Amino acid sequence: MRAVTWMLDALGAARGRLMIWAPVFLSLGIGGYFALRAEPGTGMLWSAGFVTAVCTALGWRGAERWRIPATGLALIAAGLLLTAYRAHSVAAPVLPFRYYGPVEGRIVNIDRSFSDQMRLTLDRVVLEDVPPDRTPARVRVALHGDQGFIRPAPGLTVILSGHLSPPEGPVEPGGFDFQRLAWFSGLGAVGYTRSPVLALKPPEGGLALLAFRLRMAISGGMQAQMDGQAGAFAAALATGDRSGVERATTEALRASNLSHLIAISGLHMGLLTGFVFAACRYGLALVPAVALRINTKKLAAVVALLTAAFYLMLAGPSVATRRAFIMVAVMLVAVLADRRAISLRSVAIAALIVLVIEPESLVEPGFQMSFSATVALIVVFQPWGKLQHRVPVPLRPVAMLLLSSMAAGLATAPIAAAHFDRIAEYGLLANLLAVPLMGTVVMPAAVVAALLSPLGLEAPALWVMGKGTAAILAIADWVSGLEGAVVAVSAPHEASLPLIAIGGLLALVARLLWLRGVGVAGLAAALILWFGAERPALLVASDGAIAGIMGPQGRALSKARGAGFVAKSWMEDDGDLALQEDAFARPGFHGGNGVQTADLSGIPVLLFTGKGAAGRAGDACAGGALLILSEDWAGGDGDCKIFDAAKLRETGAISIYAGTAGLRILSAREVAGDRLWNQRQPANGPAAPQ
Repeated sequence: MRAVTWMLDALGAARGRLMIWAPVFLSLGIGGYFALRAEPGTGMLWSAGFVTAVCTALGWRGAERWRIPATGLALIAAGLLLTAYRAHSVAAPVLPFRYYGPVEGRIVNIDRSFSDQMRLTLDRVVLEDVPPDRTPARVRVALHGDQGFIRPAPGLTVILSGHLSPPEGPVEPGGFDFQRLAWFSGLGAVGYTRSPVLALKPPEGGLALLAFRLRMAISGGMQAQMDGQAGAFAAALATGDRSGVERATTEALRASNLSHLIAISGLHMGLLTGFVFAACRYGLALVPAVALRINTKKLAAVVALLTAAFYLMLAGPSVATRRAFIMVAVMLVAVLADRRAISLRSVAIAALIVLVIEPESLVEPGFQMSFSATVALIVVFQPWGKLQHRVPVPLRPVAMLLLSSMAAGLATAPIAAAHFDRIAEYGLLANLLAVPLMGTVVMPAAVVAALLSPLGLEAPALWVMGKGTAAILAIADWVSGLEGAVVAVSAPHEASLPLIAIGGLLALVARLLWLRGVGVAGLAAALILWFGAERPALLVASDGAIAGIMGPQGRALSKARGAGFVAKSWMEDDGDLALQEDAFARPGFHGGNGVQTADLSGIPVLLFTGKGAAGRAGDACAGGALLILSEDWAGGDGDCKIFDAAKLRETGAISIYAGTAGLRILSAREVAGDRLWNQRQPANGPAAPQ
């Protein structure tokens, strides 16, 4: 009892730092909502509301020792309520079946698909024989085949014949949940077309579409004056339009740990506003009549804030861009209020704003990586002011760059490994070479080009910018080509990432020694769970078209081509860099022509795929076999375990673990639970490649 009282008193004494931990408590509630296996009912939500109200009152007027625990509980309960409200408020129709037919809609986004095809996002969707109240608010269509009939433009209403399907669930139980991402994005169907996309109505307006049109116009103008991928990369940095960036370029950036450069995030906002702030402040200082009469620092902050707002409007309100703008805005407002611009408190305020507006961003890698990097940089640079005098003046910029790259890299490495199953071995080297080019060449040239473009004099600045982006891509190609540039990492235990986040924060930020010890213990537990995580012996896709069995050389796949995204995801989660064709060649599956067999710890696995799969299965359901079919099974149960198309539509992808106690089968639906975003199951039909 004395220990509890001592801890409560210690927490009460640290009440002044509560703001720093407020987003952490809120995140616990948000994370708790997403961890639920069923949608919270009315009773749970009313209970959370009661806890929020009572604990808020205790935190405001209660005994000193109870204020921090009460406020923390209030924030946790509020996080659950906030996320539940957000999930219901974004609800929109999801296509409940596979669809093929005419699709009409207005273009609201243009990007590239996994297969490196141009992809259109449409709103104002019209589908044949689908009532308006069941028609998705937005659909996304990848363009295959000959598509030279129109030039896609923002606001253009188009018509096409396409395959659409509901957003797919995880490719394996516990994997990335695209259904959840699509739900919060208002995306009700995804698909592809091989027929020509035709214009139906001319482009139309709205402020958002006008900004989109401006973005695409600037992007097109930049790419017209800069060659190849250097121009496409420069346009992505300046406008957020990544439709011209090819998959090979994206892969090189990812393998060299430079993929953060292509998403407009905190780095871009920071470099842009920092350059504008410095140029404005020091430029005004050259005019004594102005510098002596006004506060040039605050004026520069206002100009930088307006620049950031324009950049946000131009680049589009993506999650990463909005998050970056909020962080920069909080820091610039702190300058206007004569407060420290860069502090843990300002980062906490930015995190709170982001989480209140979009609580779902907590589970996205962009949020986790940007805020972890920012916290690490602030913690590392706090003692820099006292130590920098020991470093020779000419070497201080180099030391700061090295220190910042190491701090940000170490903070984001486990998060990147958990989400993307890889570590860029030479990422520090690539960032040391590329980030200075971004800060000293690319972003300043972009600002100068923007200032000169109304006069038609932007060409020299764009030439400089193009040379800078070409150099960055050359660095990415060189680093990604080094032997061992990418180290594969298997998927972590589901508790590893939360433990890393909480443990890392406690170890870095907490002032009480025992709390730092708890943080270090949490980090150790996360690593133990990660390296002890077991991978499934057998994986089966949600449509039964592909399976993967673990063998002595790694996972063997049942198909050399097709279902590429599923295959790639499985291999990456295994920590395996092998290509699909190489995994198919491994020993594991035998047979062909839609009939394959494998052995799973003495249990026969029979896989029937393609047209007529059910007919080929015949009387195969015998001898305790595991029967997998890509069609509905019309035969009897027999002496086997059956996963046919109908069963897989209910379960989603399945993973099977083989142990001494027999087989343990997990389904994606079982792990994900019964949530708002996965309540609709598709009817049988053709898959929709992205």
